Amino acid sequence: MPSTLIASAEPDEIPGLREKSAGAFRTIGEVAEALDVPQHVLRFWETRFGQIRPMKRAGGRRYYRPDDVDLVAGIRHLLHVRRYTIKGAQRVIKENGVRYVQAVGRGEVVAAPPLVQDLEGGHEAGVDALQSYDPATAPLPAIDQAALEDTLSELRACRALLDAVRLPPE
Repeated sequence: MPSTLIASAEPDEIPGLREKSAGAFRTIGEVAEALDVPQHVLRFWETRFGQIRPMKRAGGRRYYRPDDVDLVAGIRHLLHVRRYTIKGAQRVIKENGVRYVQAVGRGEVVAAPPLVQDLEGGHEAGVDALQSYDPATAPLPAIDQAALEDTLSELRACRALLDAVRLPPE
């Protein structure tokens, strides 16, 4: 099964999570595979982000609720895609709330780029990244690519409607 996210970040549409209903709990292995993050990283994030609280059964087996999966997906996006530091991602949760980061994980909201001090690698890396950033060649995650393509399609349809209204009939 592929381990990359597809266009929609809906939990029931993430590869590896389709077999269960949208409200079903997921094991740490299922979440790790679907988000392409090792299990030990998820356990580490639980220590750094108190908001991640999967249910634990006898023997310590973790079960992630759908909201937990969305939150972890949002944190993954902040850390791996937007290149936030852990401290920067914690600041986003503190300032915007857990629901916001869950929406980022579902692909409903696009997180702002990190401030230079919240960028992985610190100030020097932030300055270098800003100077060397070329949007024409920068890789775009599949989720963002699909969302942009949908938005572009909607904008083209709006433009066609506006052009039809603006132009007098001949």
